[in-house]
Amino acid sequence: MTIFPIKILLAIDGSGESELATRRAVDLADTAGSELHVVYVGQLPNFLMNDPDIMGFYRKLYDDIEQESLEILWRLTWEVKAAGGDVAGSHLGMGVVDLEIVVLAKELQADLIVMGCRGHRGIRRAIEGSISDAVIRHAPCPVLVVRSHESAQDPKWPALFAGGR
Repeated sequence: MTIFPIKILLAIDGSGESELATRRAVDLADTAGSELHVVYVGQLPNFLMNDPDIMGFYRKLYDDIEQESLEILWRLTWEVKAAGGDVAGSHLGMGVVDLEIVVLAKELQADLIVMGCRGHRGIRRAIEGSISDAVIRHAPCPVLVVRSHESAQDPKWPALFAGGR
């Protein structure tokens, strides 16, 4: 057994935070000689996920969303390759983002999941939740959450260290 991850699963969505996670995952995979897998999850409208019987009626809508998601996955995989990544596999999930990432990590027997974090706070985080938090709670392996410099800053910390209140 090695301390370096053999399989890295990079969860991407095309955001700026995802780009930072991509760079980190590519560097880590190159340094450790790891397999790099990429996953993108297409999000379905709630009514398609909540009622499996409705799927037959809306099959065309599902197929259109799946095709668009596949095109996004191809573009994002190309961007990972352009960043120097050697992609061992590209994977498309459809549905609830955190669940799809965790299920794929289990299937691949990933040693590490790398993903970005938007850093939502307050009401927005309470309403939307955090995909990275959910992945951390349910992942079968360690999760590296890459935050942008802006989202990593907490305005309370400088005041605490400066003796402020």
